[in-house]
Amino acid sequence: MSSSEHPDLYEVLDERFRTGRCVNGDAGLEVLYTGCRWVEGPVYVPAWRQVIWSDIPNDRLLRWDEETGAVGVFRRDAGYPNGNTLDREGRLVTCEQGNRRVTRTEHDGTVTVLADRWEGKRLNSPNDAAVKSDGSIWFSDPSFGITSDYEGHRAHSEIGANNVYRIDPASGEVRLVADGLGAPNGLVFSADESRLFVSDTGAGVIRVFDVRDDGTLANGEVFATARAGARFDNIRFDEDGRLWVAAMKDGVHCYDPDGTLIGRLRIPEIVANISWGGAKRNRLFIAGDTSLYSVVMGVTGTHPTGPGRRRWLDAPR
Repeated sequence: MSSSEHPDLYEVLDERFRTGRCVNGDAGLEVLYTGCRWVEGPVYVPAWRQVIWSDIPNDRLLRWDEETGAVGVFRRDAGYPNGNTLDREGRLVTCEQGNRRVTRTEHDGTVTVLADRWEGKRLNSPNDAAVKSDGSIWFSDPSFGITSDYEGHRAHSEIGANNVYRIDPASGEVRLVADGLGAPNGLVFSADESRLFVSDTGAGVIRVFDVRDDGTLANGEVFATARAGARFDNIRFDEDGRLWVAAMKDGVHCYDPDGTLIGRLRIPEIVANISWGGAKRNRLFIAGDTSLYSVVMGVTGTHPTGPGRRRWLDAPR
């Protein structure tokens, strides 16, 4: 049977969700692992054919092997990690809520601190990161990891605000690029990197900023507003320009490039994060609150490093 005959997973809100092949895929979810406390940050690592993800309250990074289905611990005492992505060299970049920093795992396994302060003040609790083709790393810094001891360590904010920052690839300078946000969360660049999309969990909106040549942002118009019962967490594009959103209790949302909510995936748990992976990047990995799910779809996602995604397709397998 085709997936369109199984409405339990796919909800069509606009015919573009159907005509765009968004319902052409698995008829149901595959549970890859369950038993976590709060799952976030899945990222597919092509060289390893593994997914790395965060189990925040258990203070660990886990890994799932695509070939064997085996799950193991990638790192314990991991700093209460949240979002993960890859840099231009395929190295793991992790937002560590508990350690209040952004780190990079080198190819030899050592960990390099990329950012832990802004203007001498400790960061709140970095949440999600996006890598631009120039090597700069952009990250959100809400207060989720310092509001209690559940997802980090309870503490006062030294900065007193929740912002988005940019790490310069040459100097390592941490620059504030967006402020005035409630709780900035997921972020992703458009395919041409001319715009940066940022989900603001606190305000219940996704904003889109123009990216200037000097690495600053402008505007910040609202792209989408969460409907009743939903909150926005992380966000990812597919190669047709649709924006897929982890919408917490409302599953996974799919927005047309014009901002219309055209469909969604119904997920049995709260959805915090999503990420594309697999050999064709058409496998959507979904972080439920206690489980890691996947669904092979009829659409293809973009590579975490944006315009350089062709390397993923061209790599030998």
